[in-house]
Amino acid sequence: MERLNWQKSSYSSESANCIYLAAAPDRAIKLRESDDPGTIITTTPDALRGFLGGVKAGEFDHLTA
Repeated sequence: MERLNWQKSSYSSESANCIYLAAAPDRAIKLRESDDPGTIITTTPDALRGFLGGVKAGEFDHLTA
């Protein structure tokens, strides 16, 4: 099992609902949530960059309205 250096988002407070990210040795990006740390999403740097760009551009705002 690979040992990852998880980093908590600077936007997360000391309470729950924290997002953690880690870079895997194969250059994959791993994401997990503090409420369920055993569930890990794996993506690529390019895919994560595209997703974050969409979030910043408001492409997903309709999901929370």
